[in-house]
Amino acid sequence: MSYVKTVPALTRAGVDINVRRLNTLSNRRAQSTVASTQADQDVTNRESYSSRKSRNASSSPKISIDFELTQEAYKSKDNLELLRSLVVFKLCSYDLLVDKNKELMDISKFLLGKKAFEQFMKLTFYGQFVAGEDHKSIKSLIQKNRAFGVGSVLDYSVEEDLTQEDAVTKEMDSCVSATEKEGMSMDHREKQYKAHQQFGDRRGGVTGARTYFYSDEAKCDQHMETFLKCIKASGGSSVDGFSAIKMTALGRPQFLLQFSEVLVKWRRFFSFLAAQQGRDGMEALEQRLELQLWLLGIAPLTTTIFDLLKAVSLCPCRTIDRLDWNSLIDDRIKISDLLVVPNLETGQLEPLLNKFTEEEEKQMKRMLQRLDVLANHAEEHSVRLMVDAEQTYFQPAISTLTVEMQRIYNRGKPVIFNTYQCYLKEAYDIVTMDVELSRREGWFFGAKLVRGAYMYQERSRAEEIGYEDPINPDYETTNIMYHKCLDYILDEIGLNRNANVMVASHNEDTVKHTLRRMNELGLTPTENKVYFGQLLGMCDQISFPLGQAGFPVYKYVPYGPVNEVIPYLSRRAQENRGFMKGSQRERELLWKELKRRLASGQVFYRPSPELGL
Repeated sequence: MSYVKTVPALTRAGVDINVRRLNTLSNRRAQSTVASTQADQDVTNRESYSSRKSRNASSSPKISIDFELTQEAYKSKDNLELLRSLVVFKLCSYDLLVDKNKELMDISKFLLGKKAFEQFMKLTFYGQFVAGEDHKSIKSLIQKNRAFGVGSVLDYSVEEDLTQEDAVTKEMDSCVSATEKEGMSMDHREKQYKAHQQFGDRRGGVTGARTYFYSDEAKCDQHMETFLKCIKASGGSSVDGFSAIKMTALGRPQFLLQFSEVLVKWRRFFSFLAAQQGRDGMEALEQRLELQLWLLGIAPLTTTIFDLLKAVSLCPCRTIDRLDWNSLIDDRIKISDLLVVPNLETGQLEPLLNKFTEEEEKQMKRMLQRLDVLANHAEEHSVRLMVDAEQTYFQPAISTLTVEMQRIYNRGKPVIFNTYQCYLKEAYDIVTMDVELSRREGWFFGAKLVRGAYMYQERSRAEEIGYEDPINPDYETTNIMYHKCLDYILDEIGLNRNANVMVASHNEDTVKHTLRRMNELGLTPTENKVYFGQLLGMCDQISFPLGQAGFPVYKYVPYGPVNEVIPYLSRRAQENRGFMKGSQRERELLWKELKRRLASGQVFYRPSPELGL
């Protein structure tokens, strides 16, 4: 049996625990949640919080929003925009049109010609879901939405129009190391964290999320430059903007794949040791290791692993939890030195791969450098940087690297936002761990909560390759998980005001649940702690009433040249067909408002910024 950890000051020849790191662990424990002293303090804090919550709830005015008021919901839209929404939503509900959308667009382009086709798309699907072709052309829409209380999360949505064969080739080449290509044995690698040709095209079964495939380092630099322009545009168009990035656009995904395997095995190693003390089946934050029992339990182990655990036991703490365990991760001169495997059978530390090439080492470092450049740029332009979630075999690394950026850049205000996919079985554990880390270390927690975009792909991959399905069993369980994570973060905001959350949801019940909880906790819209987010062109009956009521609400704003955004639009039509079929209520509200305007003589209704906030 082998478990992996990103080892602190371990060397491949032996073990040398970094005393500074252990002292840091001790200091952190003294500041926060160790043993009974901290437990008592937590109870006191919660009791104080409960009484404060009751006072706030009784003193703050209750906010209620009527999502049936179409005049408020659609006053930023002219009649042609309402009509376009009705037509597009109706067309997207027909399976035949959705299934053949790519072929139909190709035929239309051939018959109409490029210029006329682009104009047709701007009047229909492109105009509904995409803001414009470049930073200049999207500015007017961003400013109009802002005038009506709705901000923007800018997202450059251009994708390569690759064939499935090309996508698979790129993926396999960029996710497989030189060692694996040479055919060297990788028996301790887990199949979940290895590239598989049948799932090489990551675009399949994905709901609306754009996909990047690695070509070379120059292409990654181009993606970084695009993100930098996006950050600058977001900062120039509003004082409170967001910008979205994807880590797979910034480097070779091989590193994310391998680092994710390291992190997951490292967590399992902790759970394995906790189970030895009868502490399995507990929530992540409740699991603790008694150090003396730990040493007795692992006495049969030999050499390096025993020495490691014995050295950790020198820490003055009587117990350690998962966050303390994680804090032993130290910076290494070589990033590849993080990928070390403690083997419980041999008691030796083994590399995840037999060797890393010099170029692979450089590629790993360049990805981290690009992330740092983007975070710096966002901070300089007062823009909040939102890191999108991706597939589960990449996500542990993506989430960990994002938290590392938060530890640096979220000291004075929330700059970096992590994305949490609530269709994952482990979502609550991940959220609570990250919130607790921010509490202990004193930085601003920033989260975007989504249900998730990769469900069909993840289920199919797990079943075919043969590992546990990471996704909740059904939609209702995912809803419960979403509200559970949301409630935990809202309680944290009510407790110390250092957490921030974007409720990224088109689900009206979830939005109403959030408003109820905010009333209970005495949280006001002007505090800018709870944000709401929906996609451009969808659920305006939710977004704009929230904005009119003073809540910070944002549209996820895709942009890019018409022909280069077509792959994104095509997939969105296919994968959002279920949502479109269920948009009957939205279509009814659109019809209601259009008929109201025509009946009242507002045939040529034009929105005016003066009608906004």
